[in-house]
Amino acid sequence: MASLGYIQITRECNQLCRFCSNPPSGQTVSTADLRAQVDDLLDGGSDGVILTGGEPTLSPDLTDLVAYVTERGAPCRIITNGQQLAEGPLLERLVEAGLRHLHLSLYSHREPIQDMLTRNPGGWRKVMTALARLGAHGAGLAVDLNVVINHYNADHLDALARFVIRRFPFVRHLVFNHLDPSMNRTAEFPDTIPKLWELEVSLHRALRSLDAAGLTFRVERVPLCYMVEFAHVSTETRKIVKEESRVIHFLDDKRRVCQHERGAWLRGKGDACTWCRLDPICAGLDSMDVHYDSSELYPVFVNPANIVDRIWQRQR
Repeated sequence: MASLGYIQITRECNQLCRFCSNPPSGQTVSTADLRAQVDDLLDGGSDGVILTGGEPTLSPDLTDLVAYVTERGAPCRIITNGQQLAEGPLLERLVEAGLRHLHLSLYSHREPIQDMLTRNPGGWRKVMTALARLGAHGAGLAVDLNVVINHYNADHLDALARFVIRRFPFVRHLVFNHLDPSMNRTAEFPDTIPKLWELEVSLHRALRSLDAAGLTFRVERVPLCYMVEFAHVSTETRKIVKEESRVIHFLDDKRRVCQHERGAWLRGKGDACTWCRLDPICAGLDSMDVHYDSSELYPVFVNPANIVDRIWQRQR
């Protein structure tokens, strides 16, 4: 698995997502500094670069940075809400600059829910248009979907997965990212925070559907007791098992963050975790007993060696 570094190139955005983890900070960075951050990642051992935000398609430096990473012989990806790719020349310019892989955010296949969560009326339709344009590029452009699990989509993740399989067969990878309420707009919109029981069945069905259709997928920030059958696709568990690192250049006071120790992936643990056999390879739960309730955790008595073996088998 390639080790990819992250760079926030802007914190501006054309949406106002209710659970945004990186809202506008007022801070900017020069083109020269962004290139220096690319050099830092690639010279430091990263195999590629992911450009993120805010919304990176709003940055005047985006095309230049994609070209610069490509010129250095490394793959470049972007994480985008797709609004700027629904029309206009930007998509073609990015492909010409060397973009071959992007992650597009989609929170629901139900138009009213997507538009409500992003506070962007008409945004769902633009995402659908952007996906159609991306699909027209064929195998030369890989498209992944990022889904933030929240209260308003937790009950239909499986329906979303089936929608993607049916309507956008060129999408081959999905990431389900459980909402992290510790440093974002959820202070204003606490109703977006899900209970673990809300997502358990729906997520399990979604992963089974994706697996049956031959897609790959990852799940982030969900404790393993809520995804035992698919524990091997937990991003944090894979990082712990494979002792992987990640470097992120933030566009705020955090600046450069290197996550390289096992503790970097760990979150809160409850009393039940003491008895759980998966505890050594489980990251735990964000915002323990602040936004999420530790009483929802429960011990699992399956052999963690089987999960570790499956992770390495998929790696090979």
